[in-house]
Amino acid sequence: MRKYLILLLPLLLTACVDDSASYSVDNGPSTHALSVHRTQEHFWSDAVRVELILSHLPDCQRRLVLEQMPAEDVEIELYSSGDDVWTLRSGKQTWQVETQTCTQFAEAKGEPGELVGVFRDEGGKLTFAAAVAVPAGPATPPGGTEAPAVAVPAQAQDAAPAAPAAGAASTAGAAPAQ
Repeated sequence: MRKYLILLLPLLLTACVDDSASYSVDNGPSTHALSVHRTQEHFWSDAVRVELILSHLPDCQRRLVLEQMPAEDVEIELYSSGDDVWTLRSGKQTWQVETQTCTQFAEAKGEPGELVGVFRDEGGKLTFAAAVAVPAGPATPPGGTEAPAVAVPAQAQDAAPAAPAAGAASTAGAAPAQ
């Protein structure tokens, strides 16, 4: 009987989740990073424990428990407020941390900042997907109505210089003088 239990043990452990995904702040060596780690404590449980690991070496490194959630539902948005202040959001739950001293604020304050990316489950593996910058729409003139998009005629494109001189402002898209 004992032999059968030993043989079945690896099968019981195959359903366990223990993975992480990281965002490197300085795009270099991982001296400044935020990582989300999820672990499933029992193979029969659907919930995973989600933790945030703050790392800003050599100043600090800290692990914070965020919450329990279903393994497939892990989706945590990461926002940057600047000055090493980060906001994480999952549904209605929000956490705000600072990576200079690896501290967590009692409650999130102010606007979350600019979306950096999302930690999420993709095919059973936790990943970090960077946010894609969306180009801004046309500017609204002082009258309050939105200006229509204007295509630059081919003649104007040919007449425009290839690159402005050093220190000169670009005039691409500027209205002609009247």
